[in-house]
Amino acid sequence: MKELPVQIQLDPEDTRHLYEQIYEFIREEIRSGNLLTGEKLPSSRYLAESLQISRTTVDMAYGQLVSEGYLEARPKRGYYVCEMEGLYDIPAADRILERLPGEGNRCRKNGVSGEAMVLSGERMSAGGKHAENAGKYRYDFSPNAIDMSLFPYMTWKKITKNILVDARSSLFSLGEPQGDRALRVTISRYLHASRGVNCGPEQIIIGAGNDYLLLLLEKILGRHIPVAMENPTYQKACRIFQSFAYPVSFIPMDESGMRTGALRESGAQLAYVMPAHQYPSGIVMPIGRRMELLKWASEREERYLIEDDYDSEFRYRSKPIPALRASDHNDKVIYIGTFSKAIAPAIRISYMVLPARLLRKYRETCSFYSSTVSRIDQAILNEFIRDGYFERYLNKMRKHYHGKQELLLGGLREMEKDFVISGENAGLHILLTDKQNRSEEELQRRAEGAGIKVYPMGDFYMETPPRTNRKAAVILGYGALPSEDIREGIRLLKAAWQG
Repeated sequence: MKELPVQIQLDPEDTRHLYEQIYEFIREEIRSGNLLTGEKLPSSRYLAESLQISRTTVDMAYGQLVSEGYLEARPKRGYYVCEMEGLYDIPAADRILERLPGEGNRCRKNGVSGEAMVLSGERMSAGGKHAENAGKYRYDFSPNAIDMSLFPYMTWKKITKNILVDARSSLFSLGEPQGDRALRVTISRYLHASRGVNCGPEQIIIGAGNDYLLLLLEKILGRHIPVAMENPTYQKACRIFQSFAYPVSFIPMDESGMRTGALRESGAQLAYVMPAHQYPSGIVMPIGRRMELLKWASEREERYLIEDDYDSEFRYRSKPIPALRASDHNDKVIYIGTFSKAIAPAIRISYMVLPARLLRKYRETCSFYSSTVSRIDQAILNEFIRDGYFERYLNKMRKHYHGKQELLLGGLREMEKDFVISGENAGLHILLTDKQNRSEEELQRRAEGAGIKVYPMGDFYMETPPRTNRKAAVILGYGALPSEDIREGIRLLKAAWQG
């Protein structure tokens, strides 16, 4: 039986779960080159027996490695190491960025352990605004709406009250342009613990939504910068880039995400990607493709990757995939995150992590722009995250959304002869790809006849590919719908599409 080159040593005193210890050990063996491309790993049964642990624990570790693209699961053959260009060039220790004058350490090692439906303003679909659908459909499977029924309103109210009671005059004065340092410190700790991103608070800029951060980024980078986007993509970001007079190239995707060959041919200096959970396809970019993108960016000084990490918190079958920036050792990733889906759209607080070179440009040309987020809102969010309320709320919502997803997938299993189901590993929507050669227009029309709103995949393509190259597909979001509405909506869709 195949064995690993080095025996895994599990530490019962380690605070990490056993599956995390296995996952991290194998991942480092691959990254260091001790496990080579195409090499077969022990079966989960054999490894579980040799470690004297549950096979389920090993399956969880292998599943995470497959999700991230380190391993490939070959049916009836086992697990094999994937090919990953450039992965072995990563140094053993994180590269410490050059410190800017007057700044603290850039790389941090400290970790930190209503209404039922709200539309997220960060991800608007091409099919029209939610308000236009009100009253027209019995059930709206919007991929943009979230569930606010479990939001800890009393906790938020308590934090707000305490901050206002204890508020000093400084809280009502104009704050730092990048946002209050206390919140930036908290965000940097959160990113390290949850996304594997090592950055200092001085690299973070806080803004009222991703729109503002992209507008600020245009001031930093300059005008007429050619940018590449995945196709299909998040259309609002595309419109923002076009408003900058940025030439936009739309890069086709395969099962791993943006095709790097086409990216090279585009002549772009920027590439806007969503590696943790591509919107709207739901693709999770494997590590091999991530390394290809990082290599592309590192080949020229003016090239950068914009990583939009809009809903990475919601992953159900394993722990969240590390951010692309976590693998960036050449400081080429501009990382953008938001609290709109994880907490509430109305909070309107997003953040951007800048590479050192762009941070210098920001300070030279843009530091006079005032922060667009109220200092009181920043203080409330800081305490909500810092004191553990955010983590507890996320854990509750993951369980809540996972239950909805399981209900949705259970109802869709009866339609598997008509559709391929994908994109279920993360996020708040799934993708149904038709097997019966029907058009998206027909699927949408039949659904509307039953009072159901679905979202055709074609609405998200900026350059529609030939029909022969793409099967009809529709998006079903489940975040905001109550369980009984999901159950009834699927029953009506089944009758409409199979009748």
